[in-house]
Amino acid sequence: MGAHPKADSGILLDQISDKTLGAWIQKNPQSLGTKVQERFKGKLPFLFKVLSVRTALSIQAHPDRELAVRLHTQFPEHYPDANHKPEMAIALTPFTGLCGFRPVSEILDFFSGVPELLALVGPDSVQGLKSSLGDLDQTRAALKTCFSRMMRSDSDLVKTQLQALVHRLSEEGKPSPVDSLLLTLYTQFPGDIGCFCVYFLNLIELQPGEAMFLRANEIHAYLYGDCIECMSCSDNTVRAGLTPKFLDVDTLCEMLDYSPSPAHSKLFPCRRDDQDPHVTLYDPPIDDFSVIRIQVPAELKSYTVAALDSGSILLVISGSARCTSHSDITLKRGSVFFLSANQNLPLEVTSSLELFRACCLL
Repeated sequence: MGAHPKADSGILLDQISDKTLGAWIQKNPQSLGTKVQERFKGKLPFLFKVLSVRTALSIQAHPDRELAVRLHTQFPEHYPDANHKPEMAIALTPFTGLCGFRPVSEILDFFSGVPELLALVGPDSVQGLKSSLGDLDQTRAALKTCFSRMMRSDSDLVKTQLQALVHRLSEEGKPSPVDSLLLTLYTQFPGDIGCFCVYFLNLIELQPGEAMFLRANEIHAYLYGDCIECMSCSDNTVRAGLTPKFLDVDTLCEMLDYSPSPAHSKLFPCRRDDQDPHVTLYDPPIDDFSVIRIQVPAELKSYTVAALDSGSILLVISGSARCTSHSDITLKRGSVFFLSANQNLPLEVTSSLELFRACCLL
């Protein structure tokens, strides 16, 4: 949902002559709000998605603006625009993913306990990581060496070591949660180097309403569950495993932020609105987007979605309501609306309502 040239949202209202959101915004730039219009040169700065993940999505990261420009210039067939792509995932169901590098102590434990992993990384790289402890810059460099060496391993060696690991874990029985995850990924992507990433990356488990924010150059993969996703208006993704799509392992290894951190640090805090108890705000440290969750109980009967100085996309997750200012507009599960800047949306609530609103709070 949005106005990216590759997937411009269609307009379903017959009374609107423009058939895509991007074309309508181009004719009605004031709909973005004054600050958004000026800051983003008349473009809607975000994309809004719903993901339902049953098979793991790729080991990936998104470039910062400088890298995005370079990749788009050199390889436009793989990187279709020059924008960065920070993104946020908000769980609708229990949701699991990989995000960022584990604390070094955990990674070193896996090097000791998983000989098949050590065969790819090499004992010299592991010793370099051990020797770097106490100096964060050296630790980042040593972790980059370990991870890059694994990711660039010969494909036949990867397949051999994965087969040996899967056989050993199956023979031993009672695998750890991380080992169980590897076995699951192996059934989905047999022989794929991305399976070994579980030993480097934090396993994140979100409950409904919890979120994680993915900065530029942060490695991640979505594994299972349903989520709302909001991101800058870009389709730039650098992938290196768990996918049949184009792989750019060298770019991924060079671009990543190798700062280790614990899993709990990847949870992004939300906050209740002081003025509206039905509103929860997810406001990441970037200009491009914020997300608002609105939960209205049926007994409230009437509710007004507040005006903002930003164009918004509203997605109804559950419940129903009728717009009292436009009697022909009803809200139900799956409805999607664009709400222009400085316009509110008065509703008559007919059943408990939950919706998410993507906007730009400058």
